[in-house]
Amino acid sequence: MNTQCKLQKLVLYGCSITEKQCLILTSALKSNPSHLRELKLSRNKLGDSGVKHLSDLLMNTQCKLEKLVLYGCSITEKQCLILTSALKSNPSHLRELDLSWNQIKNTGVNHLCDVLKDSRCKLERLSLYDCGITDVSSLTQSLRNTKALQFLKELHLSYNMIGDSKQQLIDVLRDSNCKLSSKHQVKIHRRAALLRL
Repeated sequence: MNTQCKLQKLVLYGCSITEKQCLILTSALKSNPSHLRELKLSRNKLGDSGVKHLSDLLMNTQCKLEKLVLYGCSITEKQCLILTSALKSNPSHLRELDLSWNQIKNTGVNHLCDVLKDSRCKLERLSLYDCGITDVSSLTQSLRNTKALQFLKELHLSYNMIGDSKQQLIDVLRDSNCKLSSKHQVKIHRRAALLRL
């Protein structure tokens, strides 16, 4: 909370952070958010109120977070809506978002699409390993119909049973605006195979 604090990266991996502790942490960050660029809270069960407090931080106009890592935080479809609503209100700075190993499912992906559709969104890396996703048609449609495809360089969908919608992902890769090349790849399928044209 100290105004002289210029912390840019905060990693609290697997720290058994509770919802109450998340409130204390985010309240402190909200009082001095302008320097923080990376926040990693993976392997903590934030719960409904924890996600809500984090979302309040993300909505702060002074927040310039570029990388948010929340894998394995037991984030639900409902919590994903709260989180993405916050990101929609302040999307221009975020470059990397990792929600892997959370059961956000197709509904959560649909909420993420609303962020990608925002013209201010410049997300470069989106990681959604093992999120219970079975259909990426809404995601691919959002990428093709917005500017998001011009910025996105990495898309990770491994360990999701996306089935027939995989073909739509291949069509996206053929788009002339697509930056997902051999260097910046898409990872899909249960064995984390690389999809290349």
